Amino acid sequence: MEAIVQQFFNLAIMERALPLILSGLEQTIVICLLVIPLGLIGGLAFAIISLSRLRTVRWAAIAGIDFFRAIPPLVLLIFIYAGLPFAGLRPSPMLAVAIAFFLNTSSYYGEIYRAGIESVGQGQWDAARSTGLYGYQTLAYVVLPQAVRNVLPDLVSNTVEVVKLTSIASVVALPELLYSADMARSVTFNSSPIVLAAAIYLAMLWPIVRLISRLERRVAA
Repeated sequence: MEAIVQQFFNLAIMERALPLILSGLEQTIVICLLVIPLGLIGGLAFAIISLSRLRTVRWAAIAGIDFFRAIPPLVLLIFIYAGLPFAGLRPSPMLAVAIAFFLNTSSYYGEIYRAGIESVGQGQWDAARSTGLYGYQTLAYVVLPQAVRNVLPDLVSNTVEVVKLTSIASVVALPELLYSADMARSVTFNSSPIVLAAAIYLAMLWPIVRLISRLERRVAA
């Protein structure tokens, strides 16, 4: 038991690793602040295009959503970071992560938005149009607020997944939270920094998980 405590819950090593891990946490927060808004905006664009009356445009958007949902985000990230240099483009680790996560998260957010928009009855569209609103005004002022409310738990849940997804940025040597914890582990030959990083993830995400449960109960009611 003592060996387990020394290997995984060594407070002295956690204290020594804390500055490095906090630096990684800062990088993780930067990634989230960059990727989540881009994903929400891109997802909304995907959803609107996928509901286009033009069959070619609609199927192209749906194909894009399905493709980026199907391809593993780690594969997408490696392809962008290691593959684009062969085309003469050399993205920085942060840019590669931003592009890969934007494509991946937009596809998931897009499918959620699309389900929310389709959950709003046709009568809402007709009633709004009868008041003289144009199609885009109906979408922006009448349909989208209801759609977002209907799928808000799913949007928040997907955001939690985006935060956890940032851990794969370590494969392109971007010093986010997990990468920094692993660096500390490799220096100390002790797994306590990894446990500390896991505790930080838990402290960040557990309140959001509880919020999702409350939102789901409210929507169900």
